[in-house]
Amino acid sequence: MTEAQTKPSLLTQMGGVSGMVYAGLPSVVFVVANAAADLRAAVMLGVGAGAGIAGLRLLRREPLQPALSGLLGVAVGAVIAYRTGDAKDFFVVGIWASLLLALVFLASILVRRPLVGVIWSALSGSKQTWRTDRTALIGYDIATLAVTAVFAARFVVQNWLYSVDATGWLAFARIAMGYPLMGVALVVVVWAVRRSGRRGAAHPADA
Repeated sequence: MTEAQTKPSLLTQMGGVSGMVYAGLPSVVFVVANAAADLRAAVMLGVGAGAGIAGLRLLRREPLQPALSGLLGVAVGAVIAYRTGDAKDFFVVGIWASLLLALVFLASILVRRPLVGVIWSALSGSKQTWRTDRTALIGYDIATLAVTAVFAARFVVQNWLYSVDATGWLAFARIAMGYPLMGVALVVVVWAVRRSGRRGAAHPADA
């Protein structure tokens, strides 16, 4: 068995799909708690949820990276909000991170290295042979543009809600524009991945 076959892919090291879901749960808990109670309760429950998930994954001997990233994200947002005394400041980091990610994904298209293709190759442990196939490359360009649109939409909508102090709607937008909106973009991503896979199967010498 080769090293490539024995070495776990990045997706496996991240804990699979469930690991990525766990990474976002503490933020969801913070948003719901703030809407139902107050900022103090939201901080305690959000950070507590992140710590609880990390502890559970530790007991199960599962990868801690997704749990720790979720805990770090909610902790940073919670500290900022608690120090300013304004719940809407919990979303500041996420808002500007969306703009940064939109620019990074867009730039990757311009330099002909669409990040969706690069990331998928890393997650699946496969090579980037698709970069030599113009049709597959265009597919990943389209998928990367879809993800760019998601991040750009998050920034535009949430930054506007932040500017008008609509904290309740900002919380709703955080959830609605999270997994559901990204799920729409993932439909395009799956299309691009399958398109590239079919191209590779049609040209085994290149793959």
